[in-house]
Amino acid sequence: MSALLDLLQKRRSIRRYQDKAIEPELLQQILQSALLAPSSKSTRPWEFIIIEDKAILNQLPACRKPAMTWLKDTAAAIVVIADESKIDVWVEDCSIAAVLMQLEAADLGLGSCWVQLRNRQAFDDTSSEDYMKNLLHIPDGYKTEAIIALGYPAEEKKAVALDKLNYDKLHYNDFNKSYTVERR
Repeated sequence: MSALLDLLQKRRSIRRYQDKAIEPELLQQILQSALLAPSSKSTRPWEFIIIEDKAILNQLPACRKPAMTWLKDTAAAIVVIADESKIDVWVEDCSIAAVLMQLEAADLGLGSCWVQLRNRQAFDDTSSEDYMKNLLHIPDGYKTEAIIALGYPAEEKKAVALDKLNYDKLHYNDFNKSYTVERR
C-alpha cells in the first residue's frame, strides 16, 4: 500500500485537542502545502488567515449553527478565503488547498477538522461569511470557504478499513456497470 493511501486511511476529523501550541515550523509546512495547491489556470485565488490568538479563537464557535464549541480549543485555525473576481471555480481551488493542509497536518502528527463556512449561518443570524468578514476584517470581493482547525489530537479514532469503503459508488465505463476492486 502506498504511503498516501495509508495516510488517507488514518486521517480523521478531530474535534478534541490538547492544550499545546503547534511549533512554527510545522505550521509553516502546513501553509506551504496550501500554497503548493494546484488551481485552475494557476490563478491561485485563495488566501489564508492564520489564527492563533485565543481571544479570536474563542469567538470562532459563533460562526456556525450548530455551535462549533470545540473550535475555541484548537491550537490554530486557518480561514480559507478567495478573491472571487479571479476565477469562477474559486470554491474548488480553495477546497483543494484546504484538503492538502489537512493531509499535511495528518502527516505531521496533528489533527484537523474542516468547518464549512460557505452557505452556512452564524448564531447572530447573519451568514457565516458575514460573521467572519466582520471578525477578521475581510474586504469586500472575498468569499469565505472554510476554517481548518488544527492541533495536537486529544482523541484517537480508528483508521478506516479499506474493506468497509462504499465500493458500490464505483462504476465502470457506464453508470450501470460496477467497478470491481480487488480486495486483498
